[in-house]
Amino acid sequence: MELSFPIINMEKLNGEERSSTMEIIHDACQNWGFFELINHGISHELMDKVETLTKQHYKKCMEERFNELVAKKTLEGVENEIIDMDWESTFFLHHLPQSNMSELPDLEEDYKTSMKEFVVELEKLAEQLLDLLCENLGLEKGYLKKAFCGSRGPTFGTKVGNYPPCPRPELVKGLRAHTDAGGIILLFQDDQVSGLQLLKDDQWIDVPPMKHSIVINLGDQLEVITNGKYKSVMHRVLTQTEGTRMSIASFYNPGSDAVIYPAPKLLEKEEVDESQIYPKFVFADYMEHYMGVKFQAKEPRFEAMKAMESVPVSATVPIAFA
Repeated sequence: MELSFPIINMEKLNGEERSSTMEIIHDACQNWGFFELINHGISHELMDKVETLTKQHYKKCMEERFNELVAKKTLEGVENEIIDMDWESTFFLHHLPQSNMSELPDLEEDYKTSMKEFVVELEKLAEQLLDLLCENLGLEKGYLKKAFCGSRGPTFGTKVGNYPPCPRPELVKGLRAHTDAGGIILLFQDDQVSGLQLLKDDQWIDVPPMKHSIVINLGDQLEVITNGKYKSVMHRVLTQTEGTRMSIASFYNPGSDAVIYPAPKLLEKEEVDESQIYPKFVFADYMEHYMGVKFQAKEPRFEAMKAMESVPVSATVPIAFA
């Protein structure tokens, strides 16, 4: 039986179909860890501009460097799949608690302006989605946003990626399989070149490219806060022989010193056995551990955090976006 990837028309949240739309979101969070938004309120004109400028920036500033440093050398004499690198060209933008946009000299002003405008819209959308999740979970409005707030609020940043064509796609992934460490991820992806897949019921399923959609996936922190009711799932990017795939992934994550733990109201509701309760930890400690084991299963990470519960490490580790 072919599975139908969950697509959410957000306009339906304002009418008679609100209840059924909320059910689709709830099911997607429980059983997929992914869903795709249409009619999400972000201007198509703005999205088109961001896409055009992102692709121009790659061509002008990054493509030659990738071809010289990666493409020409990586596959020489290789017969077996490469498991310690990704076929991608990326840079990172930090927005909250502090922007680094002015520190990136090769970004043109028009690109910075458009990206800043886009990110403001994504931040609003992320917080709207978190409140929809609260509603579905029976948590008070604003609970998840508050859970993400450390002393300086949440962390928000964007990984701008391009996945160039690869002559031997069987030898290297665009991005190896992993779950995302953080909170909620909003992806604006290429609608012409595919490659993103998620793991469901031991099968790799394509995330369909759709023009002007925003793909949402849940990170490990939402799995912890919901005590496993909602799931982060493994996903990967395949390489393609033709076309460069654009990926603009924005990560709305907890602040570095935010203390993450299962929502007490959910534990009361479910009467969960002690052994099934997810750990409590400082987000920076989780990230420090995650960076060394990103491409491994998530369950041992949760167990490692349980073992550390009484031994906090540090809340000053810089937050990467993952």
